[in-house]
Amino acid sequence: MPDQIVIRRAVLDDIPARTLYLLTKLRQDVFTMEQGATDADLDGRELEPTTELMWAEAGGEPIAHLRVLREADGTVRIGRVAVRADQRRGGHGRHLMTAALEHARTSAPGAEVHLDAQAYLEQWYASMGFETVGGMFMEAGIEHVAMVRRPAAQA
Repeated sequence: MPDQIVIRRAVLDDIPARTLYLLTKLRQDVFTMEQGATDADLDGRELEPTTELMWAEAGGEPIAHLRVLREADGTVRIGRVAVRADQRRGGHGRHLMTAALEHARTSAPGAEVHLDAQAYLEQWYASMGFETVGGMFMEAGIEHVAMVRRPAAQA
C-alpha cells in the first residue's frame, strides 16, 4: 500500500531540524545537482516572518516543496517549487500547488499570486489559472517566464 501524502505548512522557526535538512536537500538535489542552477538557492527570504514553506510528505519524508512569500505590495509569490525526481508524474506538484493557492486565497483574499515559472512548465502553471505576463528571461541559468494568477481565477 502506498504511503499517504500529507501536506504540511510552517514558518522556518517551526520546522523540525531534520525536516528542514530534508527540504533543503530536496531543493539542492533538484535545482543545483539536477538542473545546474547558477544562483544560490538560499536567498534569505525564508528568514522573513511571513514566509511559509509548504511540502508534501510521504513516509515522514518530503517529496515536494514550495515557499509562499508575502510581498510588500500585498501580492503573494510562490517559488522554489520542486518535486523529488522519483516522485514526479504522480500529481504531487499539482496537489501541493493547489494547497498553496487555497492558502493564498484564504490568507490574502483578493491578492494576485505571482511566480516565475521555468519556461518548460509554463503550460502546467497555465492549467492552474496562471497567465504569462512577460517574455522569457534567464534566472539562475534557467529560462523562466513571469506569470500571475488574478483573483478572478481563484474563485
